[in-house]
Amino acid sequence: MARLTRLLHRAYAEHAAAGRAFFASYQSVTDTAWRVGKGECWVALQAGELVGTVTVAAPHAVPESYPAPSDAGAFWQLAVDPTFRGTGLGQRLLVLAERRIAALGSAQVAIDTSAEAVELVGWYRRRGYAPVGSWRWGVTNYESVVLVKDLVPGGEGQ
Repeated sequence: MARLTRLLHRAYAEHAAAGRAFFASYQSVTDTAWRVGKGECWVALQAGELVGTVTVAAPHAVPESYPAPSDAGAFWQLAVDPTFRGTGLGQRLLVLAERRIAALGSAQVAIDTSAEAVELVGWYRRRGYAPVGSWRWGVTNYESVVLVKDLVPGGEGQ
């Protein structure tokens, strides 16, 4: 969990430097273990080094009035080591998350991210995610945009 937490801190450091306190940018090892325990944690290794991760669950329990379908799957802690950005690893982890969520029986995937992270929101929108509302988490310092994508039955995103 310590290695995973250090990866998350590295991967989200750019957001923190921009003033967006993503929980993954400062969470403790205990927090990481708790978040991993809520789903399936997938990791990417390169020569034995942890370089990427995503945690998925379907369906995913969300707070009352969260603006997404209650039976949607979700993923969180999608992270790529900064030295591996631009290699397609993030895209591969996203596809893996979508396929796994569909295989677990959810027809949609719901995520949220900082509305201020316009480049990240654009990245998701280019991959078929559509905004459905906003949400404010108590562990961040920003308003989140909630995005949903329909998944193709049989395990793949559209």
